[in-house]
Amino acid sequence: MNYKVLVIDEDETLTKNIKSNLEQDNYIVNIACNGQQALKNIDEDIYNLIISNTLLTGLDGLTVLKKIRERSYVPVILMSEDCRDEDRLMGIELGADDYLIKPIKIIELRTKIKALIRRAYEYVSNKNDIINVRDIVIDIASRKVNVAGKQVELTSKEYDILFLLVTNPGKIYNRETLLEIIWGYDYYGDSRTVDVHVRRLREKIEKDPANPQYIMTKWGIGYYYKG
Repeated sequence: MNYKVLVIDEDETLTKNIKSNLEQDNYIVNIACNGQQALKNIDEDIYNLIISNTLLTGLDGLTVLKKIRERSYVPVILMSEDCRDEDRLMGIELGADDYLIKPIKIIELRTKIKALIRRAYEYVSNKNDIINVRDIVIDIASRKVNVAGKQVELTSKEYDILFLLVTNPGKIYNRETLLEIIWGYDYYGDSRTVDVHVRRLREKIEKDPANPQYIMTKWGIGYYYKG
């Protein structure tokens, strides 16, 4: 399968470089030079992954990300010249799956893309199991999750965290281990990334996120699924 990628950036030299390298990996790559064009592309086509700069003329990258999340849970990698933790966490809060600081290293970008594509589309491509855990039903083949009979929309990382914990009930994972397993490579960002994802996951699957019944916290250690 040839996966389709949308690259959103005003830097023509950078986008051409990304396009050239990703096409060597057999991706189909489209380019949008601003947020308005990107949203038009997204409305007219289906993409398997999106790469976006946070600094764009007109609609900024975070606004574009918000609007993407209103339409789709496609994996999104943000690029930014700003390396502050609060900006990185803001992107993650809004639904980004990964974050790169410019100037980016193409080999690192290619590695991250492969990891996201693998987890979102390939890892379960040959499975058709259904997992039932109390009120939660996980369709592994489609990566769809239902809670109390209603489908909930999870990001790729939220789904991966839920799947990992549910299939290893009682096993406690610390933040560093979750970063290594879920992100699939050495992650140099803040481990609070895990807390953000777990909080958002709880808001979607727990009746009372402040008193969770599925994703539990072992204080000072990490998270686990209460079987």
